[in-house]
Amino acid sequence: MNVTEITKDDWYHAIFPEWGTWLNEEIDSTVVEPGTFAMWWLGCTGIWLKTENNTNICIDYWCGRGKYTQDWSKYPPILAGPDFQLNRMVGGKQRFPNTKMIPCVMDPFEVQHIDAVFVTHSHRDHIDPYVTAAIHNKFPDVPFYGPKFVTDTWREWGLPEEVIHTVKPGDEIQVKDTTVVVLDSFDRTVFLTAPRSGDLAGYCPDDMDIRSVNYLAKTPGGSFYHSGDSHFSNYYLRHGKQHRIDVAIASFGENPPGLTDKMTASDVLRMAENLRCKVIIPVHYEVWSNMMGDPREVDVLYDMRKDRLDYQFNPFIWQVGGKFTFPNDVGKRHFMFERGFQTAMEEEPNLYYKSFL
Repeated sequence: MNVTEITKDDWYHAIFPEWGTWLNEEIDSTVVEPGTFAMWWLGCTGIWLKTENNTNICIDYWCGRGKYTQDWSKYPPILAGPDFQLNRMVGGKQRFPNTKMIPCVMDPFEVQHIDAVFVTHSHRDHIDPYVTAAIHNKFPDVPFYGPKFVTDTWREWGLPEEVIHTVKPGDEIQVKDTTVVVLDSFDRTVFLTAPRSGDLAGYCPDDMDIRSVNYLAKTPGGSFYHSGDSHFSNYYLRHGKQHRIDVAIASFGENPPGLTDKMTASDVLRMAENLRCKVIIPVHYEVWSNMMGDPREVDVLYDMRKDRLDYQFNPFIWQVGGKFTFPNDVGKRHFMFERGFQTAMEEEPNLYYKSFL
């Protein structure tokens, strides 16, 4: 390697995606034991789910980026103008410096096995043209599922009609050994997103069901509830009484003054209590620099309340790129990557002197 010959393209190809195929290889090589299911956090609300019969499903798999330049004229108005949903929510003209804080942990172009793609809603950190292209071009028969706003976006991107499936609450989709139940979403922010421009006052919003949905994946080894960007809703109790829910994710984050875009720590715990799940996992707090939350708030509040309110669930604080296996990890509170020192000191260290230790 000669530094005088290295180009920006060389850097891109050598470094991105930052994890290379590490996670792809881990998922491919994982054998899911009977009576369990495994899932990996891909960042934001991106989840890869794998079952004991080698069913592979991804939900909200996204490999994009946030703000990338301070030249605001390079962004479309929907991302940096008065019609951007956050500007609409706070009534201000400020620019939102939401740079992305996490790496791309899984290469979509190196996916080896995939049975279905699900997306909860059309916000750009949940639906991805690169993931769509990578999976469809390699697996042209794999189906894509989402609400109308999502499927309309896929059509605009050129995804063929035969693999696009518009879903709404009440639908059930069978993906090999897994039944995916489509449920109500509670994402109020999604109503403030285009296509309508200009003033919203005086207009009746359209139906949530065409913009956003939640999913419950019922596998042979347990069930997983994906809530997209939903806020807290009392209707979670209805979902919890209609379905057995084992593991759920909650979009948590730090809400700045004048804005409620993510669930608070209290909301996360109330969501778990209403869903009657066994494990609640906060996500989404890690992705945007200007709304980064601290999931230890969930931990602290849980410990304050668990005995008095007799909580029947545990919170789990995850890491992007990490694996969670149900029910094996139900009792764990925090994720830690493999440290790689299992065989330390089983052989004599190769040192000049033991004093180095």
